[in-house]
Amino acid sequence: MPRPEAAATGIMATGITWRIAAAVTGKAGQARLQARGTRRHQDGILGLLLSLMPEYPDIVVYIERMRPRVEKQPLESVRLVSPFLLRTVDPPLAEVHGRQVLGLRRLGKRIVLELTDNLFLVLHLMIAGRLHWKSRSAKVPAKVGLAAFDFPAGTLVLTEAGTKKRASLHLLRGEAALAALDPGGLEVLETDQAAFAAALAKENHTLKRALTDPRLFSGIGNAYSDEILHRARLSPLQLTQKLSQAEIERLYQATRETLLDWAERLRQEVGEGFPEKVTAFREEMAVHGRHGQPCPICGSPVQRIVYAENETNYCPRCQTGGKLLADRSLSRLLKDDWPRSIEELEEGRRDNPR
Repeated sequence: MPRPEAAATGIMATGITWRIAAAVTGKAGQARLQARGTRRHQDGILGLLLSLMPEYPDIVVYIERMRPRVEKQPLESVRLVSPFLLRTVDPPLAEVHGRQVLGLRRLGKRIVLELTDNLFLVLHLMIAGRLHWKSRSAKVPAKVGLAAFDFPAGTLVLTEAGTKKRASLHLLRGEAALAALDPGGLEVLETDQAAFAAALAKENHTLKRALTDPRLFSGIGNAYSDEILHRARLSPLQLTQKLSQAEIERLYQATRETLLDWAERLRQEVGEGFPEKVTAFREEMAVHGRHGQPCPICGSPVQRIVYAENETNYCPRCQTGGKLLADRSLSRLLKDDWPRSIEELEEGRRDNPR
């Protein structure tokens, strides 16, 4: 399909090609990419790419569909195609060969395979990393293939579109080493409202920034934070330390409901199969990726804010009292509060901490 000239310029300027976005968005995401034809929103392409990162619902369903296929089974071998994928050297990767998978768990947006001998394989898909369940000893695809994990019942293949490889694999020994990889964000589905409120009040951030900060909340990214804030009827730029008790309660309930709702929707979509269409652009979403389309609640056109590698979508009538949040007038606030790169977001750091 043709690519919009202005948007393509913005992508190439950052070293990210059109093919990356097109490969991982599907038809819905490609339509949204085409809509970004203006010079003003070139930077929004990176916001769109950030939206592609699998979040809590996607990771949960990946793990649930992996369990019956690999749990209690030996990991016969790992075929590493890209040497850049593996971020650790000790223990050596060969130590996992023949080890039984004792269980699987989620660590933020990472997938953890617990093996015998206190070993842990930790996989972070980042933006364009995707998992595929194939027949045993399946060939790793050229260009996009990073690794294959061979089991008696089949092979788990890891792919990543594009030339910039962000996906990572860690091999760790011991729970302490695994804990060191955890950013420490709160598991909202496992905690009460008081703990949720305390996490919000730790620092005075915009709600969009707080929800996507892995040090504060686990597993929430660009896409589902938009949906959470719309359901809570809160502005993405409202400051966390200025929330009323009623607003905190709405946000807490909206966060839980959104994550549970979308995890169940994805389960129903996949059935007993394996997730092959992991994307953050879904027609059933209320605001995320729906710039210019009608809000399902009030019918007002969905708006967006674009800054650097970030984008947020919102309904002005439902969330901001009818006010439009202009990109330029908010640039200073966003510069101070939002991360400037995908890596910075995932590592939970800022170059200029306050």
